[in-house]
Formats: sequence, C-alpha cells, structure tokens
Amino acid sequence: MADSSFDIVSKIDRQEVDNALNQTVKEIGHRFDFKGTGASISWSGQNNIEITANSEERANAALDVFKEKVVKRGLSLKVLDAGEPRLSGKEYKMLVSLKEGIDQDNAKKISKLIRDEGPKGVKAQIQGEELRVSSKKKDDLQDVITLLKGKDLDIALQFVNYR
Repeated sequence: MADSSFDIVSKIDRQEVDNALNQTVKEIGHRFDFKGTGASISWSGQNNIEITANSEERANAALDVFKEKVVKRGLSLKVLDAGEPRLSGKEYKMLVSLKEGIDQDNAKKISKLIRDEGPKGVKAQIQGEELRVSSKKKDDLQDVITLLKGKDLDIALQFVNYR
C-alpha cells in the first residue's frame, strides 16, 4: 500500500490581509481617537505594510486595530513582523512585514520535533519552503498534525495536500 502524506506550509492569504487592511483604513477614518492624528495604514511594496501617525502611541494603536482585524479574518498574528515606530520628519512610521514560507532553521526544527515526539514510522522531508510528511497509517499523520498544533512555534502553519 502506498504511503499517505500531507504538506506543511506557511502561506499568507493576501486577499484576507488586504481585507483586514481596508477595514482598518475605514475604522481609523471613523474613530474619534484618530481624528487629527494623521494616522494612516497602507501597502508598502509586496510584503510590507506601512503605518504613519503623528505620535508613537497612535502608530501603535493603529497597529492594534490592524491586528484585531487580521484575527477576525481568521489569520494568525505570527504572519506579522512589526518593527518599532521611528521618527521620520514630523511623523512616526512603522513598517509591518509579512512572513511567508518556512525557512531552513524552522524546517529542521519541525522535522526534528516530528522525529523525536511523533509516532514511529513517520518521515518528514524538507522540500524548499515546505515539508512533506508521510506515513503508512493515516492515524499517525493526524497525530503529527495534533502535535504541531499543540506546539508554540514562531511561524503560522497550514496543512495541505492531505492524501
């Protein structure tokens, strides 16, 4: 019988991030505590979001609103990597980058975790920015998914191509 397998990936649903960003823009425009602060949030390139405000506190508040919208859209906060607000002229700018893909260090860490704590007979192979996990038993694959969901890793994981 052929092995069953699934892939572990770390991808971002750009449409959901864009929806969260648009909701944040709308809320910043309507909320009383943001009136006159020059607070704004927008895309800055393909993988970055820029927050601008006239004070450090307002920039952080705009980031909090954005995080709230991201969570409501069903995304993990682990995809966001927010920098510190820095003074640029008369306003503060904050860059929030989006983390996508599993780097080699995290891939090795996840693979080791599956080898050490997962069921016997489960193999994990690193394939670029994703991992393929295979086993003879589908129940073992379910156990691996449960194991990884229970661990606090510093990246957001999705499990795809389950067969």
